[in-house]
Amino acid sequence: MSAIEPVLTEAQEDSVELFAEQLVTMLNHGAIVAMISLGHKLKLFDHLAERSPASSEKLAEEAGLNERYVREWLATMTTGKIIHYDPDSRSYSLPPAHAACLTRAAVPNNIAVNAQFVPLIAKMEDALIQCFKNGGGLPYQAYPCFHQVMSEDSAQTVVSALRDHILPLIPGLNARLEQGIDVLDAGCGAGLALLSLARAYPRSRFVGYDLCPEAFAQTAREAACTGLTNLTFEARDLRNFSEPERFDLITSFDAVHDQADPQALLSGIAKSLKPGGTYLMQDISGSSYLENNLEHPLGPLLYSISCVHCTPVSLAQGGPGLGTMWGEELATDMLQKAGFESIACHRLDHDPFNVYFVAQPGDQ
Repeated sequence: MSAIEPVLTEAQEDSVELFAEQLVTMLNHGAIVAMISLGHKLKLFDHLAERSPASSEKLAEEAGLNERYVREWLATMTTGKIIHYDPDSRSYSLPPAHAACLTRAAVPNNIAVNAQFVPLIAKMEDALIQCFKNGGGLPYQAYPCFHQVMSEDSAQTVVSALRDHILPLIPGLNARLEQGIDVLDAGCGAGLALLSLARAYPRSRFVGYDLCPEAFAQTAREAACTGLTNLTFEARDLRNFSEPERFDLITSFDAVHDQADPQALLSGIAKSLKPGGTYLMQDISGSSYLENNLEHPLGPLLYSISCVHCTPVSLAQGGPGLGTMWGEELATDMLQKAGFESIACHRLDHDPFNVYFVAQPGDQ
């Protein structure tokens, strides 16, 4: 027995057609974004920006790639209106305005870095289906290349802006770092921020804790090879973290909401600050309430990352699964419960999608 098709009014039929067109546009855009990620990884945008206009043969030669595949990628980018194609000369060019958003020279505005999240989401589909059916979560080790993508994202949003934009959020911090203080990055990931700071401030001492030793392994090797003696890393589960009054500055960059026990971590951080110490926490700029995020320019992407990564990795550790969009309201409430009374929220011009909390415990 076949299902009876619903009878639609003329207005409803028009809505169906409009929504179908919207879905087709989404399909095209999804495919384009996946190919933008591929072009970024293969440095095709960088080579084309330097050599425009160029034939597919010339671009493939410059990039050291197979011409047939490069030509097909160029066709995607051309029909997606990313790259311009001249049929007379059979050459391709990347407009300067597009290069300003797609090349490594465009850091911190290289959106191609973030395009890598889309194919990563697709790779996790089978594992995520099982989570939907059975509950539970996924360990960090289940995600291919996630640390590399996060490291590159952090390099352009945090590391490149540390000295000029982020550190000045804390008055007098630069002078204190030059004199020598103790700094911890809780949930340090690849540790690139610490590496940059350790090089810039040789009198200060820097420590990075992260659950996954493979995340910071390469940075630790680089630090050792270059003779840095003021930087150390340690694999630590931060759910019971507390080192009373050890650090002058503690930072967390896009790390707290993934933890097994975010509230316990924040409480441990408050206790681990020396008198006069400061906590700097960077996280996603958004509301804790879905209705307030309906017009968020990256809402669909951030909620998707939350569903595929941030929520599962927290649940896998027995955590609450706060998700990427835990929001500023909940973050502020949790900081207050942890013992922070002075809490200031900052947004930076170069990084409109994150919020920076500067917090100090109430007894300071």
